[in-house]
Amino acid sequence: MKQKPRKISNRAKHKYIFVIGGVMSGVGKGIATASIGKILEARGYKTNLVKIDPYLNVDAGTMNPTEHGEVFVLNSGLETDQDMGNYERFLGKALSNHDYMTSGMVYKGVIDKERSLYYKGKCVEAIPHVTEEIISRIEMAANFNKSDISLIEIGGTIGDFQNALFIEAARMMKMRQPENILTIVVSYLPIPSKIGEMKTKPTQNAVRQLNSHGLQANLIIARSEVPLDRKRKEKLSVWCNVPADNIISAPDIESIYEVPINFEKDNIGDLILKMLSMKLGHKNGEMKEWGRFVDKVRTSKDPVKIAVVGKYFDTGDFVLSDAYLSVIEALKFSAYHLKRKPEISWLNAKQFERSKSKLKELKKYDCILVPGGFGETGIEGKIKAITFARTNKIPYFGLCYGMQLAVIEYARNVLGIKDANTAEIKPKGKHSVIDVMPEQKELIKNGQYGGSMRLGAYKAVLKNGTIARRAYGLSEVNERHRHRYEVNPEYIARLEEAGLIFSGRSPDGRLMEIVELPKKIHPFFLGTQFHPEFTARPLKPHPLFTEFLKAACLPRMRRHGRQAISHNKK
Repeated sequence: MKQKPRKISNRAKHKYIFVIGGVMSGVGKGIATASIGKILEARGYKTNLVKIDPYLNVDAGTMNPTEHGEVFVLNSGLETDQDMGNYERFLGKALSNHDYMTSGMVYKGVIDKERSLYYKGKCVEAIPHVTEEIISRIEMAANFNKSDISLIEIGGTIGDFQNALFIEAARMMKMRQPENILTIVVSYLPIPSKIGEMKTKPTQNAVRQLNSHGLQANLIIARSEVPLDRKRKEKLSVWCNVPADNIISAPDIESIYEVPINFEKDNIGDLILKMLSMKLGHKNGEMKEWGRFVDKVRTSKDPVKIAVVGKYFDTGDFVLSDAYLSVIEALKFSAYHLKRKPEISWLNAKQFERSKSKLKELKKYDCILVPGGFGETGIEGKIKAITFARTNKIPYFGLCYGMQLAVIEYARNVLGIKDANTAEIKPKGKHSVIDVMPEQKELIKNGQYGGSMRLGAYKAVLKNGTIARRAYGLSEVNERHRHRYEVNPEYIARLEEAGLIFSGRSPDGRLMEIVELPKKIHPFFLGTQFHPEFTARPLKPHPLFTEFLKAACLPRMRRHGRQAISHNKK
């Protein structure tokens, strides 16, 4: 049985850990932050994780997924950086608005205060007013979460102009309460192929540059292709003024979920708690449970072949994992839960618009998923892929836009409404089976696009006897949304008469949340208006993803052996 974390009594002042990157971006600050939070929670301490993005965007909602990664939506509806998703997955809990900050939020907060005479006529400056706003937000997050320890990841790299004020805020906090502040540098040690030797100089320079900001690294997490040897640790220790035991080796690994296990091998939890003068706490059973999950990741060999048909595939394979990060992880969690190895193939929807032979290649996959997205690119290719999945009884899962396109496909090919479409693509189309609700149209007309979106957690009531109801085991669920268009109420009755089931609806019955075909028609054909991937967790896979992959893992003869029932309009 999972043990509850032991409550630490008589705790000292609140502790803050700043995580800062060195040498280059993308070295794993977010995973390191999440892993440390996981380890400290397993010691009985309550943590809150804060991500600071140095962008001037007020939130991540307008950022291009191929450049910045997916937009992760919180329960509140705040659109955030993808690292917030990693935090939630590692900690197994939902985060709040207070746990996310951008330069845009900070500057807007300062300007709004200045406009309302908050500063009483003073000359408002970057220091101290912007830095004090940053500190205030960090402390507010700690108070809101009632946590023992805050971990604050500062985006970017040491030396970036954009994050200098956030590092300055960390220095000011360190000056005021040195015993309560810890600084961790996550840096990279390259091994140039022509030299064949791990180089410490870039990290030395990064730490020295941090010193110029008035901060000293207390602990270095050294990322590299291979583990650090003792000689490199000692060299970094001398030049960076950090004890050799406080330099944690973080070599490349197959799964990010191994990171907390590897960190614990270097006793990172003990090191941090000792440096913060905190009791070591009692290790509960949560890390053992995490270890069992990691074992499944390592030992799952029997593959399940998953086709993801999307549009963000034109700029190279390196962008895929970021553009659909939560979808990938949700698929992994359910696959490992079923002791299967997920083999995910990325298929550009546009190829299906031009080639019937390419469409037939979908037969080699165990299941097909169409994720969320916006715009016209690849829409007809996605619809053709959905038709292929439906008529060939290949398990299909549509997320947000993937659900809307499934409804359009059904309207076209079963109801016979050949020009069925979404108002997003054809605003003046004759048959907009996907449309904006009447009360939202006025907002869009006035240019208030943000106000017309459904963002964050909303309730859905599930219909008895459906795949969704059986998968959840609940009559009502809360799921996160990020969309503007809905199933048009004018077409719901006709779609239902043609055999489509709306198995999830808003409590007032007006908004369609889940659509599916009955199992006697198709092994798994289901779409959600919401984004179930946002709430999938390593230790608690999302039930709809698990049900989807269960159907995919059925032997093909058994899956296709049901009596064929025609669902095409003659």
